Amino acid sequence: MADSKPAVLSAAGPALATAVSARVRPNVKLIGLLAAGHCVIDVNQGSLTALLPFLKTAHALSYAQAAMILLMANLTSSIIQPLFGYLSDQTARRWLLPVSVMLSGIGLGLTGLAPSYTVVLVLIVVTGIGVAAWHPEGYKTATGVAGERKATALSWFSFGGNVGIAVGPAIITALVTTLGLAGTLGMMVPSAIMAALIVSALPLIARAAAPVRTGGAQARGVNMPRALALLIGVVTLRSWTTLGFSTFVPFFYIDVLRQDPAMVGPLLFVFLGGGALGSIVAGPLADRWGPRVFIRWVFLAALPFGIGFMLTAGALRFVMLGLFGALMTSSFSVSVVLAQAYLPKNAGMASGLIVGFAIGTGGVAVTLLGVIADNYGVTAALWSAALLPLAGFAAARFLPTPRTATIQ
Repeated sequence: MADSKPAVLSAAGPALATAVSARVRPNVKLIGLLAAGHCVIDVNQGSLTALLPFLKTAHALSYAQAAMILLMANLTSSIIQPLFGYLSDQTARRWLLPVSVMLSGIGLGLTGLAPSYTVVLVLIVVTGIGVAAWHPEGYKTATGVAGERKATALSWFSFGGNVGIAVGPAIITALVTTLGLAGTLGMMVPSAIMAALIVSALPLIARAAAPVRTGGAQARGVNMPRALALLIGVVTLRSWTTLGFSTFVPFFYIDVLRQDPAMVGPLLFVFLGGGALGSIVAGPLADRWGPRVFIRWVFLAALPFGIGFMLTAGALRFVMLGLFGALMTSSFSVSVVLAQAYLPKNAGMASGLIVGFAIGTGGVAVTLLGVIADNYGVTAALWSAALLPLAGFAAARFLPTPRTATIQ
């Protein structure tokens, strides 16, 4: 029996080498396709903030009611997304990827035709369910074809989503200002095209992600639920900041500065586009420095630019807004990598809790900011959001080192 183990190891050598090689080399084409799908679904999600002022006018809403629309969208994701993450951990359900893209497009597309505020909320819930279904399976699938440099690969996957969030406001603004609220129907077109592309690629995705299910680096390690809970708190604070800005910067320009409503699209493009570029830079830096270090210091680095936006004017204010967005959003994919390291045996659940629950609960803070705006003005609400990175920096200092061999 002494020779049996070497014999088994020798026989397993080629299979192990193949699995390791598959993990090391990312499937660039599939990451690109998944990033494109992420872009489309987040175009739908990101369009909502730019649509709010138009819905507010059409349905004669208060600021708190307008913020409630965003709360419903985010709470839908936060409540349901971890459930989709749990299901993803049990077995792959990649058919959810095309279905969720189409569902989010239908929900948003019909919002402009809604006859009442109640119907708007129902359609926003439909959109939120589509978003919730996409992200856990999407992040887990992207991780499965990402190779060993997961932060870098997932930064490109997240880049697709951040681009979608950035261009979504410009697209919806152009449609609504040109065609009226019924122009939201145009959002169904890219959703239908992308759903068809993903359906055609499902067999290839299943083959490419198979090596990870046999036991990669993410399957090893110790679950750290307390550390994940703290990370959820940190990501929630980041979400409060970014959603606060993306929601109330348009109101600030329209209602306080009395600017043209057509400015809404370009403004959010600067803020969210900066975030898309920041996510690309973040991946390699996080792979080099470690996710914990990156997440901790990015809050402090962002703080001066949020304050600068409130204190400057003209073109300089645009620069401050773009840099603030770049820094605040840059830790998005990095936080998912760290969450999967804290919960290595339940990667889908970790993704759902971060992308869904932690980010979704940002809608709660947006509702509170809506109350502040109603009682003290939009400027006070934006100041509150601009100072939140201080709390994020303080909380991130307590994030522990994951008990795995691959993430620090």
